[in-house]
Amino acid sequence: MGLKDLFHKKNQATMKDGNQVIKINVANGYEPEVVEFKQGTPAKIIFNRSNDSACLARVQSDEMQFNTDLPLNQDVEVTINTDQKGEFNYACGMNMFHGKVVIK
Repeated sequence: MGLKDLFHKKNQATMKDGNQVIKINVANGYEPEVVEFKQGTPAKIIFNRSNDSACLARVQSDEMQFNTDLPLNQDVEVTINTDQKGEFNYACGMNMFHGKVVIK
């Protein structure tokens, strides 16, 4: 297994209770920064913020229609609509840190 394989698998969702789920650590940005979901299957991102920066205390996306507070050291679930294929951006509350959801 090469480095590309390890990186790629990290960004793909796992199935839990009929949902695709990916956990994103919010520390010095979003890790992983780019995540992938399959089209047509319910999906959730679980954000967990470990950095006390006010900039990272909110995550938002006009394209995916969410705007959510991220309390420190707590899991926060955001439901993702997977009806359409494409690439959809999200960012911190100050629009300094960015991430991307890819629906294939």
